Amino acid sequence: QVQLVESGGGLVQPGGSLRLSCAASRFTFSDYGMSWYRQAPGKERELVASITRTGGSTNYADSVEGRFTISRDNAKNTVYLQMNSLQPEDTAMYYCNARGAVPGTWGRNYWGKGTPVTVSS
Repeated sequence: QVQLVESGGGLVQPGGSLRLSCAASRFTFSDYGMSWYRQAPGKERELVASITRTGGSTNYADSVEGRFTISRDNAKNTVYLQMNSLQPEDTAMYYCNARGAVPGTWGRNYWGKGTPVTVSS
């Protein structure tokens, strides 16, 4: 059974930093593009950042560009989200997503259960 397990969330003051991790198992990690999404209370889930399966290309929501960095380690089957200069509007549940990116994986889409991030003084 495919697993995506997020960790690293918590409570941080405005201006602080957190590093989220998502450990993947039971699928070929390097065949999948990876993304981080977030969902704040009462709002729709939104894409925060994505990275191609090789790590060669990344994409960010305008709201986090320049503050957040997505990266991956295919040897460790893990994707990261470094979040700096956090603001209260970054408060949300953060979810890891894997999307098939090679023949044989098209249409496959997996989600983790999320890790909460709260930015408050």
